[in-house]
This record gives sequence, C-alpha cells and structure tokens, in this order.
Amino acid sequence: MVRAKTWILKKQFEGFPTIDNFELREVDLPALKNGEVLLESVFFSVDPYMRVYTQLYKKAGDTMMGSQVAKVVESKNTAYPVGVFAVAKSGWTSHFISDGKDIFLMFPNWPEKLPRSLALGTVGMPGLTAYFGLSEICRIKPGEIVLINGAAGAVGTAAGQIAKIHGCKVVGCAGSDDKVAYLKSIGFDEAFNYKTVSLKEALKKASPDGYDCYFDNVGGEFSSVVLEQMRPFGRIAVCGAISLYNDVVPQKGPYVQTHMILKQLCMEGFVVSRWENRREEGLKQLLKWVEEGKLKCHEHVTKGFENMPAAFMGMLKGDNIGKAVVKV
Repeated sequence: MVRAKTWILKKQFEGFPTIDNFELREVDLPALKNGEVLLESVFFSVDPYMRVYTQLYKKAGDTMMGSQVAKVVESKNTAYPVGVFAVAKSGWTSHFISDGKDIFLMFPNWPEKLPRSLALGTVGMPGLTAYFGLSEICRIKPGEIVLINGAAGAVGTAAGQIAKIHGCKVVGCAGSDDKVAYLKSIGFDEAFNYKTVSLKEALKKASPDGYDCYFDNVGGEFSSVVLEQMRPFGRIAVCGAISLYNDVVPQKGPYVQTHMILKQLCMEGFVVSRWENRREEGLKQLLKWVEEGKLKCHEHVTKGFENMPAAFMGMLKGDNIGKAVVKV
C-alpha cells in the first residue's frame, strides 16, 4: 500500500496567501483496479491562475489544484506501462491513481538533454498559452510591435521569443533589473523595469509609434496606461490579471470604451484550453523551437514537496524568472 502526501487548502485565501492557508496530510491509496495506474509526481508547476481558480472552484479541505510531471510506478493498464512519464492535473499530491483518461503521455522521443519539467513550462501549458494567444488572438504579423507585461514569467518569456520568431519588434516589462537583463539576453528589443520609471514615458520611449499588439498578463492600472498607446486596429490578448488576484477590495480604474472605440481596438480574453484539439500541434512546434535554440527556457526550481506553499507564494511575489517549478 502506498501512502500519499497531499497539500490541502486549509482555509480559503483572503488577500495574499499565507502558510496558514495550507495543510499537509497523508492518506493511504487503495490497491489498483484493472485499467488503473499508480503515478509518482516528479515535478510540480506553480502558476498565477491557481490563485484565482482556487478562490472560484475550491473549498476548504480540497487538494490544492495544479499540474505535475509524474512517472508510472505500477500499472494495470497496457497503454501506460511502468516507467513512462505523463503530465497530469492531479493537484499537490505525491502519488495518485488514474484510469488514464485524465493524463497525457509525454512524447516518447523526449530529448534526453531536456529536463522533463519543461512539459510544465515552455513545452507545456504556458508555452501553449503564448503560442495560441499570439497566433489566434493577437494574430501577429512580421514587422508589428508587440508589448508584453509580466514578461519575465513563464508565459511572457515564451511569448516574447515566439513574437521574435515571427519577425515582430518586442517590448517587455518586468519588476526588477535582473529580469530586464534576462529579457534582453533572450532577444527582446526593448525592456524596462516598471517599478523604477514612469510607465507612460517608458512605453513611449520604447515604441514612439505605439503598439499593434498587447499581450496582457497583469491587468489593472498598467493596462489602462497601455490603451492610450495602442495603434489603430490594435489587438489585445487578455491572458492574465495578476495585479488583481490578491485584492480584498476590487480595484476601480478608468473605463476602456473611449480608446476602444476611437482606435477600433479588439480586446479578447482567453483560456488556452480553447485549443485543446490543437494541443499536439502546439507542443510539437514549441519542442522544435527549443531544440533549434530559437526558444530558450529558464526555470526557477524549488526543491522539496514540503516547500510547495513557499514556491507558490514566491511565484505570486515575482521571485521567479521563467517557469516556477518544484522538484520532488
């Protein structure tokens, strides 16, 4: 019998999460039935969406949501033999049982030189978010000017590089000088630390002619300033709103309609699962770019399952450059 360790939501978030929101429990898993597999988690992902989705869809006592790369350690399902790796969405648990319907096998030809944790980042959900957000929502074209905020995170770093692959000029902003230096090292044409400048002036300096596309990971006041500098018929992909997730009292900002009308802008929110039927297409292209060296990956790795809450809270504070993962 396998004993699984599981982080649960002890009490719902009120403002920024604290360690008191989480509790580590252990539970004995039952023996496998025919068609089932037992998996052991190897890497976990911590992502901004987990903050707001937990508030919406979880209650006290539930397992914390999230995805992992896991290895099959026991199997009664011939489609998932012992030793293969899969991506799952089984939450913060060290071991779990699946019937195979809710897991995705990793590519059998996964390159040995690449860590499997990339399946949670650049060659996973964040990479797909950048890939489809740019191609389907922003509909980027060569020569266009693309702005990305939260640019040093998992989605932002991928989005900037993909836009460059497509021949765009890319401007990124982040919250530290180290992050700005990293953005420039991976090919961003312009980058700035929004905490040390006038946002309006920095945006104007980076692109005096304005912006064709805006990939928004932050929301809030930042986006209100950006709208003023969008070019006519600009496209805005609303991917995230991390500046709002921990608010106890909702922010109030300027209304968007005037800029939207006069500049004939298109703003659309999206969730990457919209393109679930094209998942394999996106992953193959992302992996190809990584192998070719066109798409660079940086990971912020926290070691130890016991440090899941700390990794999650650190990601929300912006401690990471690139993808935040936990290695068991």
